[in-house]
Amino acid sequence: MIDTLNTILPYISGLYTLPWILIGFIITLILTHFLDEQKINNIMKKIGLILLYFFVPVLLFRIFLDRDFNTQNILFTLVSTLIIVFMYLLAYIYAKYTIKKQQLTPTQHKQYLKTVLTNQGRSSAFIGGALLASPWYVEAAIFIALVGIALFAVIPYILSYMYKKETHHSNEHIQTLPWYLKLFPWYLICFVLIAVILHHTTGITMNDFGEPGIILKFYSALTIPAALYYVGAGIHPHDLKLNEMKKLFTLKPRTTKDHWPWVRTIFFLTVILTPLLISFIFAFLLIINAIPTAWFAVIIINSFLPITSTNMFLIPYGIDKKVTALSVTWTTIICVPLIVVLIYFFTIFLP
Repeated sequence: MIDTLNTILPYISGLYTLPWILIGFIITLILTHFLDEQKINNIMKKIGLILLYFFVPVLLFRIFLDRDFNTQNILFTLVSTLIIVFMYLLAYIYAKYTIKKQQLTPTQHKQYLKTVLTNQGRSSAFIGGALLASPWYVEAAIFIALVGIALFAVIPYILSYMYKKETHHSNEHIQTLPWYLKLFPWYLICFVLIAVILHHTTGITMNDFGEPGIILKFYSALTIPAALYYVGAGIHPHDLKLNEMKKLFTLKPRTTKDHWPWVRTIFFLTVILTPLLISFIFAFLLIINAIPTAWFAVIIINSFLPITSTNMFLIPYGIDKKVTALSVTWTTIICVPLIVVLIYFFTIFLP
């Protein structure tokens, strides 16, 4: 059995994992002929939670148990934190700037600001998880852990504060995040801390566990193809219609029930403005040899990630549901192929 697992491991690692996006899309396309789409979506949500709680943390544990968390990693943690803060500050500033062009009521102003800010959050655990099978997996794991804290702890706190300011004269109550999502970032960090402390104090690695270690390595390696399958399964054929693409790229003025101007603003922010600014800064730093290539690859790829679908859990905080759903869908459709190309390109050409 152990020999079989060792034989399979290379085929669920590295670039071999990327076709699982296409496999997820094709299987879901087939299933839609037999099952209701809503039923498929509900199943995939449950699968997503299973991946978040029972696979991603184990994979991070395995990665950090096999590595020394040295000064370089600490510096990258600080840089990554600054990058995430920069991304959200950029979203806030850009929302305040573009809000002047929107014909909105004061209430809509606040909803627009919160919606743009929230949808700067990226799909790091699932789509970005492909980086955990790359040569820069340690840096990717650090970035994923930090993004988890931002998505499920910091941003909900900010939205909750803004919501309370808006409703302090009313009896309206907010339905907060589900407890299991509030718990997730700290649950994830615990696996990282345990691995770092255990390795630092004992020097133990996965190889010291023998055959159980190989089984655990195989189990954790399943995270990558499973997560990419999940991503592919979330792309629905009806989202690929030409008339929907025209709405995304048109410059027609907003109508009363038209969500597309908001979607276009968010799309430009997440797919064009943010990645280009970050790419320009870090390309310059790479050219002058101020940062390692691993930092460059992980930060650039993460800046191009699509918006995370878990933002839908933040709807009760007053963000626009339709705009968020459309933004998640279209950034996923556009960014996933781009991410695949970037991972392939950087793996080959970056030393």
